[in-house]
Amino acid sequence: MLAMNKLRITGVIFLTVAAAAVVSSCSDKKSTGWEYARNMYDPLAFNPDQPNKHFANGQTAQTPPAHTMPVGFDEPETDYPNTPEGYQSAGLNLKNPLPLTKANLEEGKMLYAQMCTQCHGLTGKGDGSIVKLEKFPAPPSYSTGQSSRGGGMNELSDGKIFHTITYGVNMMGPHRYQLTPTERWKIVQFVHELQKLQ
Repeated sequence: MLAMNKLRITGVIFLTVAAAAVVSSCSDKKSTGWEYARNMYDPLAFNPDQPNKHFANGQTAQTPPAHTMPVGFDEPETDYPNTPEGYQSAGLNLKNPLPLTKANLEEGKMLYAQMCTQCHGLTGKGDGSIVKLEKFPAPPSYSTGQSSRGGGMNELSDGKIFHTITYGVNMMGPHRYQLTPTERWKIVQFVHELQKLQ
C-alpha cells in the first residue's frame, strides 16, 4: 500500500513537471531561451575580412613586413629564384642539410605518401591515382624517365629536387606553403631512394 502511494506521488510529480515544461516551451514563440556564457558565441577577435579601426588603413588582415616569413619557414630558396638559372644554381650548390637516417627516411616516405603519390605513384613510376583518371599527363618515372628540364630523373641532385618541390614545374604546383623546408628535405631523401628502383 505504501509503495503504491509512493508510485502515484512520483507519477503525479513527473506529469506536473512535464506539463509545465510543455506549456512554458510553447508560450513564447519568439524567445530563444536563456543564453549561457554569451562571450563564447560572440568572439572578441576580428575576422580577417572585417574593418578594424586599430590600423591606419582600416583593415584587419595586414600585409606582413618585408623580408619576413612564418615560423619554421627559414627558406634557403630565397637565394635560388624560380627561374631556369635558379634551378641550375640550386642543383649545383644546394645540398641536403639533414643526415640520412632511418627516421628521416621514414618521415620522408610518409610525407611523400601524403603529398606526392597522387601523381607520382607509390614507387615514383608516375602512375598515381590522378594519372589513372586519364585527365592529366603522367609525370616521368624517377628511375627511368627524362626530366622536362633536361637530363634523367635518376640524376636529379638534392638542390634540383628541393627547388622543384618548392616552386613546382609544369603541372606540378608549388609546395613551399604546405611543407616546411625540413619536410621537403626529408622528401628529397626518399625520392633518392625511388631513383634507385628499376
